[in-house]
Amino acid sequence: MTVSDPVVESIVATVTRSATEIRQGLVGRRNTVDDEENPSGETQFAADIWADELLAERLSTIDGVGQYASEEQSDVLECGAAPGSSDTYAVAVDPLDGSSNLTSNNAMGSIFGIYADSLPARGDTLVAAGYVLYGPITTMVIATDETVSEYELSGGERRLIDQDVTLPEDPVAYGFGGRVPNWTDTFEAYAREIESELKLRYGGAMIGDVNQVMTYGGIFGYPALESAPQGKLRLQFEGNPIGYIVEQAGGASSDGEQSLLTVEPTDVHQRTPVFVGNDGLLERLEASLEESV
Repeated sequence: MTVSDPVVESIVATVTRSATEIRQGLVGRRNTVDDEENPSGETQFAADIWADELLAERLSTIDGVGQYASEEQSDVLECGAAPGSSDTYAVAVDPLDGSSNLTSNNAMGSIFGIYADSLPARGDTLVAAGYVLYGPITTMVIATDETVSEYELSGGERRLIDQDVTLPEDPVAYGFGGRVPNWTDTFEAYAREIESELKLRYGGAMIGDVNQVMTYGGIFGYPALESAPQGKLRLQFEGNPIGYIVEQAGGASSDGEQSLLTVEPTDVHQRTPVFVGNDGLLERLEASLEESV
């Protein structure tokens, strides 16, 4: 199965081809880089920088890609006609989500969003988004306006295993980020309700945790914290693409008040609370958080 838009298909094919190399290239790049931080102030691993350079080189040269932006780079790379013109898009990438898991050799992933507008852009201007999960098997989930599909990746190729991914109606799993002492009282009260109903699945890489929700139903969240009122995750690289995927699969997304896709962006590296999952769980979350306002 190919994506109908040729530029989007070229982007997806390039990520597919690169994913195998990224996974293989993690070997020998598990070390942190001295005195190097990404624009969000987080320590960079050698693998973060290497994966970003690989994707930037390949995606920025695709005819129809006008901008490339990465969690690892301060500035947007201008590489063609401005997004918003005919068949020209901006690509926002988290090259290696959960790279801190390199130390313990646990799951991680890559995330990309394809926007029809210049960055920073609203999530409702996405035309496609996807993530790669480097688990026991390397898989890719791609969402377009038409459908959500899952693939297995091997040798730079992708094999379709489900062309109509939807969230299960009966939720099973949950995962919440941040240290519990740093949660707000209101969110902690909601979390205590959920932990009595669902099974905890939290591995320290958003992609792994979101994939649990996509597979079993439930909720993933990285809330606003007492020490970080805007949360930890980035809207352009993580919140919007993942929110788009989950919504297209029949679920919901929220920053605690509204769909992630309707949040007005102010900066490429803007942070936001992120919640995705089954509609009912998100409705309860927003109602719970609204009570504290």
